[in-house]
Amino acid sequence: MKFFVDTADTKEISELNALGLLDGVTTNPSLILKSGRDIMEVTKEICDIVEGPVSAEVAATDYEQMMREADVLSKIADNICIKVPLTFDGLKACKALTGDGRMVNVTLCFSANQALLAAKAGATFISPFVGRIDDTGEDGMELIAEIRTIYDNYDFGTEILTASVRTVNHVKQAALIGSDVATVPPAILRQLVKHPLTDKGLDAFLADWAKTGQNIA
Repeated sequence: MKFFVDTADTKEISELNALGLLDGVTTNPSLILKSGRDIMEVTKEICDIVEGPVSAEVAATDYEQMMREADVLSKIADNICIKVPLTFDGLKACKALTGDGRMVNVTLCFSANQALLAAKAGATFISPFVGRIDDTGEDGMELIAEIRTIYDNYDFGTEILTASVRTVNHVKQAALIGSDVATVPPAILRQLVKHPLTDKGLDAFLADWAKTGQNIA
């Protein structure tokens, strides 16, 4: 499973990319607001840091304006992936953009039927929001499983990008189901390495090593 990081914080992106953990980045208007920076400037910087897809979202809701904004965003870098909402205008834009050879991430997916339409429109990525579904009392991971089944049934090339990840268990479950990508906040990505038994074992090894009185270097 590929890891994208869900942030517009270039410091976080640089640190995680240096570890070799990142396959791409996702941003959205809320993350751009949080960064406090100009969308063109910060997105260009992100594209210079990572080699993989960088999702940049249009702010328009009608097809014509989406296409104009997509043209502007596409010029930032070759690894830009245009992010559009899962509406009829968004699907129309998706079809046009992917037909032109550009990557498209269809976002705000909350049902398997929506995901089916996005695949039919040629989406590069579909972004189901599992955390937001959990917030309603439903199980967001069931949606990932449904989409996986549908896409496998018909050999769709659209990649499932599990989004709105809130916990490390979301990541594990997405991987078990066969999600192609998980886009994860930096804090959750860092938590994946943590386990109390790892810390306990390391402490024991270090204590024993100190007792040997030896140095390796």
